[in-house]
Amino acid sequence: MNALIIEDEKAALRNLKAIIAETGYEIAVVGETDSIWDTVEWLKNHSMPDLVFMDIHLADGSAFEIFHHVDITCPIIFTTAYDEYALRAFKVNSIDYLLKPITTADLIQSLDKLKRLEGKVATEEPGYLKLIRELQKQESYKTHFLIPAKGDKFIPIAAEDILYFYIAEGNVKAVDVNQKEYMFPQTLDELADSLNPHHFFRANRQYILSKKVIKDIDLWFNNRLSVNLKVPVAEKILISKAKVNEFKEWFTGN
Repeated sequence: MNALIIEDEKAALRNLKAIIAETGYEIAVVGETDSIWDTVEWLKNHSMPDLVFMDIHLADGSAFEIFHHVDITCPIIFTTAYDEYALRAFKVNSIDYLLKPITTADLIQSLDKLKRLEGKVATEEPGYLKLIRELQKQESYKTHFLIPAKGDKFIPIAAEDILYFYIAEGNVKAVDVNQKEYMFPQTLDELADSLNPHHFFRANRQYILSKKVIKDIDLWFNNRLSVNLKVPVAEKILISKAKVNEFKEWFTGN
């Protein structure tokens, strides 16, 4: 694996290279840069590496400026002394965000994560493009919602506390673990795209279900399934014949 290190502190650079050598991973450091423009020039004149180690505060400014000038299509491990940029980092191909001082154990954990992700995503495209898209998608799933309420207020709701979403009288609503009901401004299609598919399933046009709300499942007419919930609902929730196998794979998966 070829790696580029972007770091403007000589001591930090030496430490990172020593730690890389201790991880047991075969990583060749093919480039070292210490500024925005040095990095941009390097990336324009060399093949894209397999991995980038990137400090954020460089000699001539923020490393995020680099992304305005070149398209980095490989995974990035951020190495920084500042924790306030973590969310921004995960929008630009980051697989991990390590705070200095970095240890060998920290880096091994990051490289192990990269290896697991590579195992899940095919990489026939150059630059790990499929891997990066998968990472970006995972980081974009909603974990919390702010629901408008009376009196110019918002009610925070964690996605993990929602049992199911449904449509009633043209409105999208959600029921949480306390069986409280909330009105949502999004459409059911928008919610289906923003929720983690490991936890939520679009049962039909009316319902999105959390895995935790499912009590049991009945075989139904015409090779359909009828899903029974742990809480009362106003109507029967049916899975069409075309979606039965997808539903079974979702429910029994990790």
